[in-house]
Amino acid sequence: MSYFQNIKSLQHKSYLVLVLVLGLLLSACSNPELQPLEADDKILAFGDSLTAGYGVKKTHSYPAVLSQILNRPVINAGISGETTAEGLQRFAEVLNEHSPKLVILMEGGNDFLRNIPAGKTLENLRLMILEAKSRNIDVLLVGVPPKKLFAGSHEIFDTLADEFKIPLEDEIIPSLLLRPSMKSDYVHFNENGYRLLAQTLAEKMKDFGAID
Repeated sequence: MSYFQNIKSLQHKSYLVLVLVLGLLLSACSNPELQPLEADDKILAFGDSLTAGYGVKKTHSYPAVLSQILNRPVINAGISGETTAEGLQRFAEVLNEHSPKLVILMEGGNDFLRNIPAGKTLENLRLMILEAKSRNIDVLLVGVPPKKLFAGSHEIFDTLADEFKIPLEDEIIPSLLLRPSMKSDYVHFNENGYRLLAQTLAEKMKDFGAID
């Protein structure tokens, strides 16, 4: 190989290395992160019956258990039977009332059970996320499955997580729904189920930098 051919080969290799490094940097920069929470920052758990803790005492709901795990205030803003349209109607008011630093948003299950078009559910969730983001409030999105046996979380949650670059926990709810030992009925959890949900969300918050 001539001198000039050797130089050209080295330049090509250097270019490939540079492209790889830039790709890794861009990938790292695009990963969703959460703002670190101070000890007195509020966490708002917003959703339907799975947030409210249907099937167990309030003290065993996942927000109550999560508060114990984190030793931080976690507000239970769950309403059983709520659709995303109903959640959207009260979302801003709840944010005004509590001024949280982080919202754990877990809704959509009742939409799917009632056969509400997925596009409407997506848009309602999108508007809630936009409302939170406009106030510099972080969102941890929790995916739930469609009305389908053995299904994972609905694809709309991936769409929203990608669009807003927000963390998504999309495995725990479908997993718990397939474990009778974790359920109080066919769609709700027992104490063990809600505890595992809280533990999973605590780990997710840690992974994305909200807590140490």
